[in-house]
Amino acid sequence: MIEFWRVCTRPLDKNGYGLTVKQTENRLRLLERHFPILQDEPSAYARWKTLVLAYSVMGKQVHDARVVAAMLVHGVTQILTLNVGDFTRYREITAVAPDEIN
Repeated sequence: MIEFWRVCTRPLDKNGYGLTVKQTENRLRLLERHFPILQDEPSAYARWKTLVLAYSVMGKQVHDARVVAAMLVHGVTQILTLNVGDFTRYREITAVAPDEIN
């Protein structure tokens, strides 16, 4: 949900949706009704460290590794994303673009 908020409120010229806080809040509430909210787990750090070392992750891509680490700790194997390419390195998960959903 944090990543969703980031993309929704990021300006259009920065590859975001340029939504207001209120517009984003309304969309977030809809997502909260349909998806479980997973808690941050202390073990995610160890998993993140393993991922960044195994895949030589650098720069801003470390944030994607954090998302993947949290997914793996919770047994989640698929992510819906506009940036499939950012997740293709991780063999442990499958990245799906919105236009791939039937």
